[in-house]
Amino acid sequence: MNKQPEQNTSNIPEIFLKPYDPNVQEKNIYKLWEDSGFFNPDNLPDTHKKPYTIVMPPPNANGSLHAGHALFVTIQDTMMRFKRMQGKKALWIPGADHAGFETQVVYEKKLQKEGRSRFQMEPQELYDEIMKFTQENKAFMLNQIRELGASCDWSRLLFTLDDRVIKIVHNTFKKLEEDKLLYRGSRTINWCPKHQTSLSNLEVTYKERKDKFYYFQYGPFVIGTARPETKFGDKYVVMHPDDKRYADYKHGQEIELEWINGPIKATIIKDEASDPEMGSGVMTITPWHSGIDSEIAKRHDLDYEQIIDWRGKLLPIAEEFAGININEAREKIVEKLDKKGLVVKIDDNYEHSVPCCYKCEREIEPQIKAQWFVKTKPLAEKAVAAVDNKELNFTTDRDERVFRDWMSKIDDWNISRQVVWGIPIPAKLCPNCDHGVVDLDDSIQTCEKCDSEMIPDPDTFDTWFSSGQWPLATTDFPDGEDFKNYYPTAVMETGKDIIFFWVARMIMLGIYRTGKTPFETVYLHGMVRDKHGKKMSKSKGNVIAPSDVQEKYGTDALRMGLMVNNAPSTDMNLDPDKVNAYKKFANKIWNITRFSIDNIGESDLKDTKLTPEDAEIEKKLTEFVKETTDYMEKNRYDLASEKVYHFIWHYFADELIEASKPLLDSEDITVKDSRKLLLLTYLITSLKVLHPFMPFVTETIWQELPKNMKDNDMLMVAKWPT
Repeated sequence: MNKQPEQNTSNIPEIFLKPYDPNVQEKNIYKLWEDSGFFNPDNLPDTHKKPYTIVMPPPNANGSLHAGHALFVTIQDTMMRFKRMQGKKALWIPGADHAGFETQVVYEKKLQKEGRSRFQMEPQELYDEIMKFTQENKAFMLNQIRELGASCDWSRLLFTLDDRVIKIVHNTFKKLEEDKLLYRGSRTINWCPKHQTSLSNLEVTYKERKDKFYYFQYGPFVIGTARPETKFGDKYVVMHPDDKRYADYKHGQEIELEWINGPIKATIIKDEASDPEMGSGVMTITPWHSGIDSEIAKRHDLDYEQIIDWRGKLLPIAEEFAGININEAREKIVEKLDKKGLVVKIDDNYEHSVPCCYKCEREIEPQIKAQWFVKTKPLAEKAVAAVDNKELNFTTDRDERVFRDWMSKIDDWNISRQVVWGIPIPAKLCPNCDHGVVDLDDSIQTCEKCDSEMIPDPDTFDTWFSSGQWPLATTDFPDGEDFKNYYPTAVMETGKDIIFFWVARMIMLGIYRTGKTPFETVYLHGMVRDKHGKKMSKSKGNVIAPSDVQEKYGTDALRMGLMVNNAPSTDMNLDPDKVNAYKKFANKIWNITRFSIDNIGESDLKDTKLTPEDAEIEKKLTEFVKETTDYMEKNRYDLASEKVYHFIWHYFADELIEASKPLLDSEDITVKDSRKLLLLTYLITSLKVLHPFMPFVTETIWQELPKNMKDNDMLMVAKWPT
């Protein structure tokens, strides 16, 4: 005879007879949340009145989410779930970023693998291909955000190339011109010879390098340089006006000397930029390829000439070296100078910081190019004033100091990029006199300065200029209902590495357009490193993909692994073993629930009163809730998550449940029911307090609880305990 399967005769729902399986439950629970409509604050109960808004830093729509993305989604979702349960009208607006230059770089690598180049394509063809690539990646990336449990309002999803965004960006550009905060000028810019675009100062990274440093005889003077290839156009020799060694030389005096390609005539310039303590105290200048040299040239109305082309090759001024890459030409130039007896000495161990493109790490070539610049000092002053007036707060004092320091030294901002992928600059340019005019409606035909026919500006905006207006775009500034109801937003939570790239610019542009800060609080998180504290990189083979961790341990475990001990603005180490501990914690919650349901059952406890002993134990729970809530109100989610973990595991599970077992078997119904009520109170409260951190397992449990045990059908909108 076949043995019949054992019947479940207890009060325990079938689901609790097996261990918790996140891979089975998570998709169902997320669908339940989405179907409820509560991600949209318009659908929340009427008791949710006061807005609490977060604008999601839109992930780049060019690939999979990395650990840093998982961290920001976890922190922001924790904030949103906490505030929603507190009765706030919680709105989290999601987005995806076209990411301008960065996405184009990713796509160029794809083209390279296919044996193609963007320089062989028509701009529109390239744009269309990147759009298709981005839309495919965007859909994949947004699904990964869902899998992390993000309770954002998908009905308000925005892409940074949507028409609404473009309109706001164009209008800001026009307003800056009207307010005389925008100008087009030929200035020294950072040029990447590989990617053929200008970069802002923030997009330049500095690499420590050992190079040769050359000392050359320049007429009667000794000059030093690490870049002999720039010296073809040097015809000004600069010295400090108070340098007594050169008192006999007069400003404007001309001298004749032998140089790289023969005799030249050089002019003496007296300027305080020359440091008498450095070398001979004399230097030659290359104004086209040096910001400092360019400023000297402007002060003295000197002329200048381009020596190196846009691809890093020497121009005809270099004569026999024309067309040669500067790195290849360097030693050949020195060899020629040496044959002329003009090499004084060479230092083989010159240590210096070399400016490089932050994407390809190729050395930046300073070039003079007409670009659009924003005058940032007036904008920065208002941003700092907002911090002074406490209209804007930083979670840590360190971040505020960093912000203030950078704002005090801010330069005018080059917002032009020579890339196809981005928001087009709505302007017309004169090809003859380089005059530029903002032209939103494409109506300007001729140049007001020289009467030449104007042409469209082929450049796009720096992506940080457009994304700097993200809070305005997501709330539909200026006339949208969301702007009226949800701006300023509550908090901007993002990585501390983009405080200058993005956060500062959102503050400046937000105040500029609205008169108000775009958010009340800035919460910056640190970098996610591997378990040894090393930066993750594909070359090191230590990249931890969030999806892999989720599949192995569950999303809740990953979220706790990212939250516990992760203080604001501090780098954290992500250790899979640590994440595994929180998988066990999810099972601990599961087992606590099973025990509680089995012992409480369908008991009617509404008229039950706690015994004095149980009333004292309940006070411990009340104090736990108070301390946890206080941590969360102060944005110390690291301390709150740790407290929740230890309280539930080490007190509720290890102490209280063990101590309850004999009482639940008591013949004294008063003692027995009191303990049942206490366990129920602990269980319900623990699930609520844990929910913002571990939403999947807590909601799964909540959906299986008997109706007599809970105060709401959905845990995500249940009332936060007090």
